[in-house]
Amino acid sequence: MSPQPVPAPLLIACALGIEQFALRSGDRGGADGPVTVLRTGMGPRSAERAVTRVLAADPALAGAAVLATGFCAGLAPGMHPGDLVVAEETRDPAGTIPCVGTDLLVKELARTVPGRTVHTGPLTGSDHVVRGQERSDLLTTGAIAVDMESAATLLSAVRAGEGPVAAVRVVVDAPEHELVRIGTLRGGISAFRVLRSVLPAFYEWHRSLLLPRR
Repeated sequence: MSPQPVPAPLLIACALGIEQFALRSGDRGGADGPVTVLRTGMGPRSAERAVTRVLAADPALAGAAVLATGFCAGLAPGMHPGDLVVAEETRDPAGTIPCVGTDLLVKELARTVPGRTVHTGPLTGSDHVVRGQERSDLLTTGAIAVDMESAATLLSAVRAGEGPVAAVRVVVDAPEHELVRIGTLRGGISAFRVLRSVLPAFYEWHRSLLLPRR
């Protein structure tokens, strides 16, 4: 009998301790192959350093699929805390990275977190929290959401290897629900609960893209 292929690893990168806690307290069953949840720290430079370092230092992550996740700011009117954003591409001044398996992620998130709106489109990067007019300006570029780490995470991943990359974010604030407004706590709790529920969709993305068909 020929040896069974070793499943490629999955690296899930987030910035904040609360995001890492949400992911680690979610459903960890059902993964095919090793899964690493990496806390990168906040901001694009921290994300770039952390992802580059871990992919270079850990041979077990060779060929890893990399998925950036956590919270984001929605740019489009009508978005609400707890909505999901599946990036078709990530953008920042360093470059644009196409995402892999977007349709599959949308399908699996709709199944895993029923009732939540899933938005697809470009996800843009920033080195600071975006509010007010700057949010409107970013919307005119075609982006639907913004965060500080996804673009840097995916760019670092494609520089380090050839594994598939994707980004899925949970809206924690939006044009009509900015963080500075009353009701932020409720929106944050909603986003946290969604984030802790998404792992099965990530595992299915990983399984479908990387593992041999049975």
